[in-house]
Amino acid sequence: MENKMSRIVMKFGGTSVGSVERINHVAKIVKSEVDLGNQIVVVLSAMAGETDKLINLTKDLSKSFENSEYDVVISSGEQVSAGALSGLLNSQGIKAQSRLGWQIPIVTSGDHKSARIEAIHSKELINLLELNEVIIIPGFQGINSEGRITTLGRGGSDTSAVAIAAAIDADFCDIYTDVDGVYTSDPNKVATAKRLDKISYEEMLEMASLGAKVLQTRSVETAMNNDVVLRVLSSFSDIGEDKNGTLVCDEDSIADKKIVTGVAASTNDAKLTLIGIKDKPGVAAEILSVLADDGINVDMIVQNISDDRKTTDLTCTVPSDESIRAKELMEGLSSNLSYKDLIVDTNISKISIVGVGMRSNAGVASQMFRVLSENNINIDVISTSEIKISVLINKDLTEKALNTLHDHFELGNISN
Repeated sequence: MENKMSRIVMKFGGTSVGSVERINHVAKIVKSEVDLGNQIVVVLSAMAGETDKLINLTKDLSKSFENSEYDVVISSGEQVSAGALSGLLNSQGIKAQSRLGWQIPIVTSGDHKSARIEAIHSKELINLLELNEVIIIPGFQGINSEGRITTLGRGGSDTSAVAIAAAIDADFCDIYTDVDGVYTSDPNKVATAKRLDKISYEEMLEMASLGAKVLQTRSVETAMNNDVVLRVLSSFSDIGEDKNGTLVCDEDSIADKKIVTGVAASTNDAKLTLIGIKDKPGVAAEILSVLADDGINVDMIVQNISDDRKTTDLTCTVPSDESIRAKELMEGLSSNLSYKDLIVDTNISKISIVGVGMRSNAGVASQMFRVLSENNINIDVISTSEIKISVLINKDLTEKALNTLHDHFELGNISN
């Protein structure tokens, strides 16, 4: 997967820079690319655990800590990583310098704690690269139109790396993590899970949104929209080892398209069911609007109307850590909706199969449902898209469902 004389953005996560030893190893990886003549930009996360410490600091100081100052505090973790690596590289004779988000600048929306990148001024970065300087950039941060530091939300360093890669027209954006690629399922739950040689943007986007923690969802979306080729690699491999990893690319670049590429599980959802709602126009809109206005994301939605068409039941899923708040909001609507009962179930798991091959192959859903049925796994809710089928099941059966589906679709037989 090596490509000499390339322009590469290398992003290292928190575990990759979690100690002096790990930072030294990252420096060796960067040096190996510099020695090949490649132009290098490095994007760093904060050292493992550092962001949580900084978040807890703001909480200990005040329960109503100002969001703009929160971003100043939280973004400092990545700044430490950037300065540390840059200083280390220079001491080893490699020309490097750090550039903070506001110095480039990386221009974002004004939303503190969850800003979106709007523009990156890349001219100076490119000039430095042409002078063979390694540029070290803290991820996760930028500056808004008011000149205030902003952060992109948890996992935002991946998005920073991809956006920078697009801005400087990089050949690759290498995402270094503590795993060596994207797998057909969670290797901690499915012993036969295999590393994928290639996966399409759309499949990776679905896998990321369904619980695969290798890449952050927004970073995949940014890569897809800007045709940035991603490589998921391990920072824990020895220097000189072949770069296998996983290539995340356009679907047309994948010759052998599998019907099903992966099986994913998300256990961080809660099922919210309102029973016996008086059926009238706008009921679903009212419910979903209340949740949306409070910033609660709704995923799967199912509505059933009674035989007499006088009442309806509505089920949706929300993040489990927001289920209590969602329940409170629904209870606040009880007088308007006149529903009979409200049930919140957190003992659920969302199991999904993903694959671009589903577009041109019929009967995949029936196979999935039959296999689960034959293994006494009951389905509560079903949701489908062009390349994904998701079901809700009892959380206790998560690993059984993953392994059963993984075996049925022969994902353990994928060869790289």
